[in-house]
Amino acid sequence: MERLEAFEKMLEEIVRQYNFEKEKMDELKAEGKEKTATYRQYMGNRLVYNRMLSLYRKYELIE
Repeated sequence: MERLEAFEKMLEEIVRQYNFEKEKMDELKAEGKEKTATYRQYMGNRLVYNRMLSLYRKYELIE
């Protein structure tokens, strides 16, 4: 049961961080700061999170 709880916590954190970084990217974009290192770091992170979430969907671990 500990493994399932750890998975659920990890998934929750990935989704939370994915959404947080999207909000920050939107703010930076509104300020015209799409070329900043911070924006690019958020973009890279979101690509990783998106890939992880797509694998979870592929294996039917999430909808």
